[in-house]
Amino acid sequence: MNSYYTSNRQPLPETAFAFLPLGSVKPSGWLRKQLLIQAHSLTGNLPKFYDWLGPNSGWLGGDGESWEGGPYYMDGLVPLAYLLEDKELLAEVEKWLGWMISSQDETGRFGPKPLTDWWPYGITLKVLTQYQEATGDPRVIPLMERFLAYMRRELPASHLQSWAVYRWADTVLGIIWLYNRNGDPTLLELARELMHQGYNWSRHFLDFAYTQKQGLAYPHPTHVVNNAMAVKTPAVAYELTLWEEHKQAAWKCMEMLDKYHGTAAGVFTGDEHYAGKDPVQGTELCSVVEYMFSLENLMQVFGDPAFGDRLEKITYNALPATFSADMWTHQYDQQANQVLCTVDKRAWTNNGDDSNIFGLEPNYRCCTYNMHQGWPKFAANLWMATDDDGLAAVAYGPCSVNAKVRGGKEITIDVDTNYPFEETIRMTVRTSSPAQFPIRLRIPAWANGATIAVNGEPAILSQPKDVEPGTFATVERVWNDGDAIVLTFPMAIEVERRFHDSVTVKRGPLVYSLKIGERWEKLGGEEPHANYAVYPTTPWNYGLAIDPENPQAKVVIKDVGDVVYGPDTSPIEIKVKGRRIPEWTMVSNSAGPLPQSPVQSSEPLEELTLIPYGCAKLRITEFPLLSE
Repeated sequence: MNSYYTSNRQPLPETAFAFLPLGSVKPSGWLRKQLLIQAHSLTGNLPKFYDWLGPNSGWLGGDGESWEGGPYYMDGLVPLAYLLEDKELLAEVEKWLGWMISSQDETGRFGPKPLTDWWPYGITLKVLTQYQEATGDPRVIPLMERFLAYMRRELPASHLQSWAVYRWADTVLGIIWLYNRNGDPTLLELARELMHQGYNWSRHFLDFAYTQKQGLAYPHPTHVVNNAMAVKTPAVAYELTLWEEHKQAAWKCMEMLDKYHGTAAGVFTGDEHYAGKDPVQGTELCSVVEYMFSLENLMQVFGDPAFGDRLEKITYNALPATFSADMWTHQYDQQANQVLCTVDKRAWTNNGDDSNIFGLEPNYRCCTYNMHQGWPKFAANLWMATDDDGLAAVAYGPCSVNAKVRGGKEITIDVDTNYPFEETIRMTVRTSSPAQFPIRLRIPAWANGATIAVNGEPAILSQPKDVEPGTFATVERVWNDGDAIVLTFPMAIEVERRFHDSVTVKRGPLVYSLKIGERWEKLGGEEPHANYAVYPTTPWNYGLAIDPENPQAKVVIKDVGDVVYGPDTSPIEIKVKGRRIPEWTMVSNSAGPLPQSPVQSSEPLEELTLIPYGCAKLRITEFPLLSE
């Protein structure tokens, strides 16, 4: 158990790591610039023009939207504001949180008067816990205690309904957070009652029955966002029960989603229900950010480096892919093979015709509410505290972490890197006096030949003795001010076989896609958050001439600029060879059925440019493999 950061109280099990309070980790470098792009676009401006989050919101005391919209927005606004220390965003936080806290009545209930659904309260508890950690506001814990006492009284007669049945774990996260601070055993009784009333996601994944694209609309167990939230649920259930089946299900859920519905970008299809592995099926933006949050919680509970690998893969690929480079517009559904974004019929399970255009609220407004949490929560959780009073780097990006370590000493570690666009991560320890503590460094599973140096010499490691991919390497020593750690993660080009034996090119945590010329056409709305169709201006129907076992390609490294995730600002390119496949054409406004590989083509051999998936708003990611 960590001596300085809140860990599980008995009878809850010890977890692998403890979350650091919001604000302990601050982004720097290109990652901070990415958060600034978000702050200066929709997150920082929606309440100024978007009625659903405007002054009439039920979560500001008005008679407008009174369900999940306000809580979803706050769930991303709060971490973004405190990571950037932005005065305008902080004032917006105080406006929303101030009303919410002051709205509590004598029963313990708070929020809009018309609200009768338990589900949005699960989000508000996440908002409140982040806010309390960032500010120490003394009103938050008493408010949560009164509300959860109210919930405990009401729940036997007012059961979970609809969405709340499938998303019960989000509420329990807030309950566990509070229990670990006040030790009230009735909170665990409430948590177990919520679990009993909720859906058994562990059994869902251990006996997985949904192996095909679904044809029925609106069954909750196959809903893409419910499933992304559910990825963390077995871990939450394990904390409450210590049942081995829940622990097993924490890994089984990802295995099943990958096997039957997985995409090259690390997410799974759902448009908006399970949609199989065809790369023209869609993945909803809400599910991307919720999958990230689930992985952050799985890492905290179980500490498996694989969760960090997947978190980086989704964050650095699927998340930016579904936004315009300036983050003023977003999609509802993204496709791995996405060659046209228009208002047209596609092979979605049940989503609308505008689901893959870029706009303010394509298809439905839930993503406009919920998209804000992705980048800031990722940045806030790059580091966690260990049970032996050290620190663990669970994911990588430029940042600084300030935390207490063994002996109560406060230290800072500055992380200087352009990762995932470069192989080297440089860390500098800042301490006012020598401090002995361990630093655990996640070694990605793909990083064969990884090295760790301290002050220019190979690091002396605890177990294991060598730097092994797919593990945490621990460096424990007396750290002095200015000590330098250099991690080198060689990024070999890899080829992954996918749908119809197609091929996807990867390098490190990045997935690469064909760079397709884009023509953006305004469909309506107001700038800069208008609705846009995107049309291809260059061919897309290529097969790759590449050896999957020994891929050869040219890597072109460029400067990392102020805007990273656009097709013309990509910091890295890969040059490969390919030929067009004339018979592979558009069908139902998407790339037609992916040809079974290998395929033949007599078209001229061309040099093709691949860019990171997140930079390509039109793309082919799963390519036919040429037979030559």
